[in-house]
Amino acid sequence: MGKKMENVSACLSCGACCSTFRVSFYWAEADDAPGGWVPVDLTEKLTPHLRCMRGSNSKSRRCDQLQGAIPGALCGIYAQRPSPCRELEPYTAEGRVTAQCAKARATHGLPPLPDVPAMP
Repeated sequence: MGKKMENVSACLSCGACCSTFRVSFYWAEADDAPGGWVPVDLTEKLTPHLRCMRGSNSKSRRCDQLQGAIPGALCGIYAQRPSPCRELEPYTAEGRVTAQCAKARATHGLPPLPDVPAMP
């Protein structure tokens, strides 16, 4: 199995990042803007230019779209998730676990993912 597939598997069977970090993004990613794709009713306004996923700005930091228990939670709007969710990777290009992934997993008492061999 290639590294990209391992990334997908790791992200689809965890959910730690979705309940560790605030998911803030440019307002025009919401579907009330031309070309936007994130359902606006699932977001809240942070500033005139930023929105965040509802629930991720609370003290408990759990995105409302996260379904299930960690590990094993899934995103309820995976195909419509905002850019920060799309950009957060569990692995670097060299196959090492990213600091963000390791921090999120540690926050929930999970060990870091194992490193994977880099793809040629």
